[in-house]
Amino acid sequence: MIKKYSLACVLVLIALAALHAQDKKKKAYRPDIPGYFMLDLGFNNGQSRPANFNQGFWGSRTLDVYYHYPIQLGKSKFSYNPGGGFAFERFKFTNNYTLSEIIGSDQSYDLVQVTQLPFFASGSVSVQKSMLVANYFDLMPVEFRFDTNPKNPSSGFNVAVGGRVGFLLESHTKIKYTQNGVSGVYKDKQTHGLNQLRYGFYTRLGIGNFNVFWQYNLSPYFSGNSGPSQTGMNTMTIGISLNGL
Repeated sequence: MIKKYSLACVLVLIALAALHAQDKKKKAYRPDIPGYFMLDLGFNNGQSRPANFNQGFWGSRTLDVYYHYPIQLGKSKFSYNPGGGFAFERFKFTNNYTLSEIIGSDQSYDLVQVTQLPFFASGSVSVQKSMLVANYFDLMPVEFRFDTNPKNPSSGFNVAVGGRVGFLLESHTKIKYTQNGVSGVYKDKQTHGLNQLRYGFYTRLGIGNFNVFWQYNLSPYFSGNSGPSQTGMNTMTIGISLNGL
């Protein structure tokens, strides 16, 4: 699975780099603001997932909107780039499961079939989509970046490594369904045992304003023994970035 993600990202990076090379003679204009915005689009993968946590590839995605403030380290090609922003993360279940609405006797949230929820107790139910949504405010207090052309980062090779800490702002399950011929969306807004603090590290590699990235959360996705089968599960994300906006 990891090789599939990596290959897809590398192919996209090569294509974007080719377009960038064709356009390199055009002068790019951008607002004169301190720092830059970064947009990440990636695909999530749970490590050591609990039983019945069957995730889909395209639906398990992340969208990050970050701001970084670069501080050049002397006359070197290295810079210190603290930042922060918002992350919108989804996991899509492919087996019509969702997290239970009520914590069990073992103080964990179990994975159950959508039709087991009280809301869907009566009538014929067809499930189109079942997702777990978590939105975070992230801080990147430490990031070091190397640019081959620090005076014009948009035209050179760059690599960055950093650490990230995130705070859970909101989470919910989302089920798109048809019941008795009527379509609707059902949401259960609660933490479902998710860890309200996450921390991990990341790395980026790219050409100009285009990067591929890898993020890994050292903190378990679920807090303590609150996850299904009392499993914590760690998560990682691989994707592409557009920076220097």
